Amino acid sequence: QVQLVESGGGLVQAGGSLRLSCAASGRTVSSLDMGWFRQGPGKEREFVVGIDRTGSSTFYSDSVKGRFTISRDNAKNTVYLQMNSLKPEDTAVYYCAARPPSTLFPRARPRSADEYNYWGQGTQVTVSS
Repeated sequence: QVQLVESGGGLVQAGGSLRLSCAASGRTVSSLDMGWFRQGPGKEREFVVGIDRTGSSTFYSDSVKGRFTISRDNAKNTVYLQMNSLKPEDTAVYYCAARPPSTLFPRARPRSADEYNYWGQGTQVTVSS
């Protein structure tokens, strides 16, 4: 069983930065496709960014491209989300997600929440204007 624990959320002013962490246990992050999602007030959960098992493929939503960066540290079994130039519309609960890679489509870039099997509890990010 994979467990994911997010941390690093908080309150920041517009234009500021935060780094979220997602610590995994039960499996190594190098054996999983990983992603970050967010859910703002009154909104549906939306895809933010993903990284494949190999770590060589990253894919971003248009709304965060150029501002957010996903990375991982295999030694710490942790995935990070560096968020720069934050905007009030980035305010949301951010969730880390994971899934075993697809055997049929190993190069898939999963962007739907339904494609992920494991979820963290979420961490709140609030960006003030």
